Amino acid sequence: MRWNVRGERAIYTSDWVGLTLVDVELPDGRRLDHHVVRSQQPAAGTVVGDPDRGVLMIWRHRFITDRWGWEIPAGRVDPGETPADAARREVWEETGWRIDSVEPLIHYHPSQGLSDQTFHIFVGTGATAHGEPPDRTEAERVEWVPVDEVRRLMTAGELRDGLSLTGLAVALATGVVG
Repeated sequence: MRWNVRGERAIYTSDWVGLTLVDVELPDGRRLDHHVVRSQQPAAGTVVGDPDRGVLMIWRHRFITDRWGWEIPAGRVDPGETPADAARREVWEETGWRIDSVEPLIHYHPSQGLSDQTFHIFVGTGATAHGEPPDRTEAERVEWVPVDEVRRLMTAGELRDGLSLTGLAVALATGVVG
């Protein structure tokens, strides 16, 4: 059964996000107003795996949830940039490592009942260190986390970032890492 959009109006818009009120008609004919968060740009992240070192991750604080945690390198796709180029750039900016190539792993909508945001997750290979990360505000630490420790963090509920959790779960399930 399809819900049909009959109209939409912006409540708030910025370069990062918009909030709209959507007039939706349900299959039974009833209509309702539904708040929708419109993402202005997709995001891209990269699972950088190495059979000997594990997964390249950053340890950072997120002020919104006031939590510290491990994440894969990720960020906004800039206007005019492809998701693959953004994934490669984010690895460099956040970790100081460069990767030889990225291959698509999965793209998805993390909260499609509320938002149209799209995440593109890639697998990065051929990582080489190139000094300190250019953006020193992104991570407290950059480390190769052993795959067994990544699994433990995931199953213990200690890895809570949805983009990272989904990317790592798919990478582990498909055998791309570990």
